[in-house]
Amino acid sequence: MAHSAETLLSAWMTWLENEKRASPHTIRAYHQDVATSLAFFEAHLGEKINETHLAHLTAGDMRALLAHQTREAELRQRLADGAARSRSRHISALRAFYRFLSLRYDIQNAHVTAFKLPKTRKPLPRPLARPVAREAAEEIASFTAANDFVARDLALYTLLYGAGLRIGEALSLSIGDFDAAPCGPLRVTGKGNKQRLVPLIPIVQERLAAWRRQRSSAEPDAPLFIGQKGGRLDPATARRTMRLWRQAKGLPASATPHALRHSFATHMMESGADLRAIQELLGHASLSTTQTYTKTDEAHLLRVWSAHPRAGKP
Repeated sequence: MAHSAETLLSAWMTWLENEKRASPHTIRAYHQDVATSLAFFEAHLGEKINETHLAHLTAGDMRALLAHQTREAELRQRLADGAARSRSRHISALRAFYRFLSLRYDIQNAHVTAFKLPKTRKPLPRPLARPVAREAAEEIASFTAANDFVARDLALYTLLYGAGLRIGEALSLSIGDFDAAPCGPLRVTGKGNKQRLVPLIPIVQERLAAWRRQRSSAEPDAPLFIGQKGGRLDPATARRTMRLWRQAKGLPASATPHALRHSFATHMMESGADLRAIQELLGHASLSTTQTYTKTDEAHLLRVWSAHPRAGKP
């Protein structure tokens, strides 16, 4: 009996989680993108689909999927480049699903795996300006809902900018992670459960230590950053506090916790830090990902040059 598309998708999710050690965010994103594509093919073909259908999708079916995604994007009035990136992400997820099907079920379809989309411009990271980033932690902490957690937010946002961590990496830290090396380097678990050592500059050490003192009775496996109910701090809470700050300051929507990581990398690059060193600090698997920050640095230099009184003049 042929496997249903839902069964195959579920098997892929299990494989990603147990064998590839993909992050929960990656698994959710892949599931959503591929499930959306499978739902379209069922509506397009007029029946529930299984491995036989998946093996025999045509180039015309793929073009129909792309046209559907384009219409959906236009209905949501998304920016053209953003819509293109969304389509690319969906097709990329579908191709990854088919690589799994080929590996585990010998289900192959060249029309899907070879389907290509026009290249889209990868958006440049949008860091905060140096003066804004330098004062961000203190200012964001002033928007903390409860006074007992001002030290927590001061430590958290200083860590994000001072060490370049992802918000998920910071919030997954436990008391023992800091106690093992209070002066750094801090052992951080990143994407794919890969670990890296991140040095801590003095101000990061000081603010983490100040927050740690408030958690004097906590066990080593207890979360370092907690919410008001004592559990691990929810990323949505951290983002909400930063949103209040950026709205009060009149900053764009790009001023998120991840922008602090972008700011760390960009400002290190502008100061002449080695690209390979920045790659290791950020935990990027590929140097090409880190090289995005060189383009940001070039854009910064161009803005500086264009501000010259004689720029563009004979």
